[in-house]
Amino acid sequence: MNLENMIQTLRSEMAAIDDAITVLERLASSQRRRRGRPPAWMQVNREEGAGEEKVGKRGGRRKMSEETKKKMAEAQRKRWAAYRKEKHA
Repeated sequence: MNLENMIQTLRSEMAAIDDAITVLERLASSQRRRRGRPPAWMQVNREEGAGEEKVGKRGGRRKMSEETKKKMAEAQRKRWAAYRKEKHA
């Protein structure tokens, strides 16, 4: 029976319990309904929850049609051409 290991284990459990108490005290102090985005310390706990949808993440990339992509590419080519023309002039 190694007493040093037992003491170390109990101290780590005590630190985890202190952290849990701190979070619960924060929750108890903010029982009224808040407006806007939740604080960062609450956001982290929600994202760690198993089976929950991640909060605060946006959807994927914006979808564009091929026609729109071609228009954007052509406009960018025109901008670069104007830039090069101005640079060499």
